[in-house]
Amino acid sequence: MKKAFTSLFLLTAIAVTSYAQELRINTYAGYVFKDKVDSYYSNTSYFNGQIQDGLRWGGGIEYHIPNRGAIEIQYLRQDTNAPTYYLDAGVFGPTERFTDFDLAINWIMLNGTRYFPVNEIVEPFAGAGFGMGIFNVSNPDNGNENSATKFAWNIRGGSNFWVADNIAIRVQASLFSATQAIGGGLYFGTGGISTGLSSYSSMYQFGLEGGLVFRLPQPAK
Repeated sequence: MKKAFTSLFLLTAIAVTSYAQELRINTYAGYVFKDKVDSYYSNTSYFNGQIQDGLRWGGGIEYHIPNRGAIEIQYLRQDTNAPTYYLDAGVFGPTERFTDFDLAINWIMLNGTRYFPVNEIVEPFAGAGFGMGIFNVSNPDNGNENSATKFAWNIRGGSNFWVADNIAIRVQASLFSATQAIGGGLYFGTGGISTGLSSYSSMYQFGLEGGLVFRLPQPAK
């Protein structure tokens, strides 16, 4: 799945670069709220934790189709932690443990956006996208690490405010989700011993973001 998404993004980038009539560079930085994740699969296998809030940042390159909307290739990253209670299937039987896991989340998305210009300054928009979430988890108690790549989607809405011909301030609200992101292959456990988790917990991250938009000069015809 990861290779398929990567190929799709590369092909889109080539098409955008070759045929763009208007290109924009979008930058992002904002606050992401906490999100609870839990899975009570059985009385011998469960976890209950919370992905903490914090800063999410990144950027995107956006191709505008006249009178139709825009397509954007976007990358976002969040470094956070996830305090979690879980059942560890140890040598001497299941034992409840608590670990504050280190968690890095990378989003690679292909977004579609529709703009509704009010005037030359105010440019509201709404959009949605799909792609992949790449999750890297490390256990500070024993140094074990694990990673997983999951299907992801997002929706967003906001507005650009053009302060110059080629520069705008962007404000937006967004919701990101990775289906079945936590659990199973991405263990919130010791990492060295299989925790036996058979169920998953999808994550939903709501964020408030701002940034700058740079409209690139169009090539001379």
